[in-house]
Amino acid sequence: MATGNDLLTIAAPHVGEEYILGSLAPKNNSQWRGPWDCAEFVSWCVFQAAAILYGCESDTAPPASADAYTGYWARDANTLGRIVSVEEAARTPGAAVLRIPRASANGHIVLSDGTGGTIEAMSHSQGVRRHTLNNRRWDKGILIPGITYGSNTVVTPTNPGTVFRLTSPFMRGEPVRRIQQALLDKGINPGPIDSIFGPKTEAAVLGFQLREGLVPDGEVGPETAGALGL
Repeated sequence: MATGNDLLTIAAPHVGEEYILGSLAPKNNSQWRGPWDCAEFVSWCVFQAAAILYGCESDTAPPASADAYTGYWARDANTLGRIVSVEEAARTPGAAVLRIPRASANGHIVLSDGTGGTIEAMSHSQGVRRHTLNNRRWDKGILIPGITYGSNTVVTPTNPGTVFRLTSPFMRGEPVRRIQQALLDKGINPGPIDSIFGPKTEAAVLGFQLREGLVPDGEVGPETAGALGL
């Protein structure tokens, strides 16, 4: 049976390869060398390790054309997999760690290396890289049926604090106004400077992230805030 460490062994040689949001990786092509996006990369690794389609629009589709997406990962976690805490995933080699996308938006998914680090298809400027779970917002860890996992000593990722994003009700206040003004100063129109993180502000954040090669999730956490000069 495939293991979480097998996922990492498969993923590691691809560090440095190209990222393109929305790209499709044929899951049954062991020679594929990109481009990737985050969900395609993790789903490809899973198929290569265990011949399992997971996190795809249809998990019974032909592997060559099965389309992976973070929203489908969230669906499969709820119906097929085992959901674990981010802390447990952080100490579990090969566990997936997911930021769930808002409807019709982008989330993000990575492979945990079991020591608080990641291997992930990150962004168009970063490509596939090793990074960290620390100081980033995550929703859940995922263990996949058909893969066995070990566990390391306790790892607790650091908390990023408030991450500004589209929520219901909308996030409001002076920090949001500063985000909007910074976006405008960077040449991206967030709509009215009204201190309300609504859909126009989210779209502006996403546009900025795509331009700057950041993880394109429409959220302002520490990395995006730093790029905005905040």
